[in-house]
Amino acid sequence: MIVTFLILYFLQINFFNWFTIAGISPNLFIIYILFIGLFAGKRVGIPLGVGIGLMLDFFVSKKIGITSIMLGIVGALGGFLDKNFSKDSRITIILMTIAITFLYEFGNYVLNYVMVSINFEIIPFLKIVTIEIIYHIMLVIILYPLLQKVGYYIEEAFRGKNILTRYF
Repeated sequence: MIVTFLILYFLQINFFNWFTIAGISPNLFIIYILFIGLFAGKRVGIPLGVGIGLMLDFFVSKKIGITSIMLGIVGALGGFLDKNFSKDSRITIILMTIAITFLYEFGNYVLNYVMVSINFEIIPFLKIVTIEIIYHIMLVIILYPLLQKVGYYIEEAFRGKNILTRYF
């Protein structure tokens, strides 16, 4: 998990800064925590989301806690969505990614508005969310086979072969 974090952090900071649209790049950690929540469950997704969020807050953010709260919620929602939807359908994963990206950005925007007192502007927010959702859709479409294989490996490692317990 630590190696994956370092790879994603390198890609996020170095590689995707070259491929921005209107200064907006994708947030790889939303997709990562969503897939961890989907395949490993919320018991792994929440602490990993909070931990990665704290590291990102220390390295990048101005306020400590906003990213960790939102990535923890993403991990919890990933675990919830695992019990209610199929992980085998690419369309379902894309719809989950769209919903989670919107909820993450909306929650992040609201928390920044409350804690940092930023101005609430709806048009720039919708522009950021729309571009980020398009990025995330493209990444999920391209990387879905790899993410699914790694996800099932993670699921087997964290949950074992006890399939019936995931529905109760």
